[in-house]
Amino acid sequence: MMDTLIPLFPVGGMPGGTELIVILLIAVLLFGANKIPKLARSTGQAMGEFQKGREQVEAELEEMKEGATIDDDGNIVDEDGEILKTEAERETEASIDSSDSSSSSN
Repeated sequence: MMDTLIPLFPVGGMPGGTELIVILLIAVLLFGANKIPKLARSTGQAMGEFQKGREQVEAELEEMKEGATIDDDGNIVDEDGEILKTEAERETEASIDSSDSSSSSN
């Protein structure tokens, strides 16, 4: 019995032009030509949501480095307990930042 693995793309590890065409053809056969744009759109939306969440976490970490903490309500507070930024303000900033980054890439 053969215990060795045969690589999918043996030369260089990355698919070349011919392999990409074969993969695209298989995708069209599996999903149909009408569903591929919907699939790409939903994938793009998921990636955008992931990026927005990542940016929110990065902003929270940056603010926590500056000595602020996050209370149970999601507000950013300083050492004295004063609210520096509410959760709604942070979400608004994150949505503005993500719309700016998406509009600048188009």
